[in-house]
Amino acid sequence: MSSEYELSETYSDLDSRRSDASADEASAGDDFVFAFQSVGEKLGPDQRWSTWLEVERGSRGPEPRPSWVVTEQAAIDTELGVLKTGKEADVFLLERAVEAIGDNPAKSCLMAAKRYRGEEHRSFHRSTSYVEGRRTRNSRDSRAMAKKTAHGRNVAAGQWAYAEWDALNMLWQVGVPVPYPVQVDGTELLMEFIDDGEGGAAPRLAQVRPAKELLGAYFEQLRDGMRELARAGLAHGDLSPYNVLAQAERIVMIDLPQVVDVVGNPQGMDFLMRDCHNMATWFTNRGFEVDEQELFADLLAMVF
Repeated sequence: MSSEYELSETYSDLDSRRSDASADEASAGDDFVFAFQSVGEKLGPDQRWSTWLEVERGSRGPEPRPSWVVTEQAAIDTELGVLKTGKEADVFLLERAVEAIGDNPAKSCLMAAKRYRGEEHRSFHRSTSYVEGRRTRNSRDSRAMAKKTAHGRNVAAGQWAYAEWDALNMLWQVGVPVPYPVQVDGTELLMEFIDDGEGGAAPRLAQVRPAKELLGAYFEQLRDGMRELARAGLAHGDLSPYNVLAQAERIVMIDLPQVVDVVGNPQGMDFLMRDCHNMATWFTNRGFEVDEQELFADLLAMVF
């Protein structure tokens, strides 16, 4: 039987060989080495952890996703200020960023966070006309909305958020110039922030005075977008120079919760005609002649 001294010497020799082997493997660089890096968990009053993985897959933007979208769970959302306030929703500027961790570089992106009002939600102007032809699956929700209870107002706010989410998803995928929809969670919709190229928000079409050549380019883009909407049987429903952004030489349609089924909605044709009138009037007043009746007929051909 080995003595206590011999056993101790044997274990010491094994430890020595293990140490030598570990040193050799580490120097060869063949083994994976965990490099832990602490991440501060104390967030500021205008911060939260990214909600990307907290929502269902169907509530995340369509693929292929733009490379700028930050999907890391370790990302932090920081609210940077208000972009727009309204009766139905407020829009905030949100940065989603993740620090460099190991070999993964730091990433960040700016998004517009549109938050529909809950209990204090005010119904959209003429909202009854917009939603004709739409159905609410849950009968309890339908009754609550009809009675305008607190629950009903929350359901209404969520419905408008998901209506805009569905519209953005579909329109993005068919090539309509709309912001990329990042995710939706309850009454909050996160989407691409359309900037002016200098760090600020892109102006609305009503705020710009483009040269005639650019006006023509803007109109071609707008008509193409309206055609794609019409090809899907839809009208924006509230299209105006205030719901179109001018990003350098590109235009982007926004505010789409009230997208109208041109055929299914009894007033669908009227909404489409109003969209044509609003935009034709603006372009004509800027010196680029647009015939609203001709535009309307062109879009109807797409619908049918």
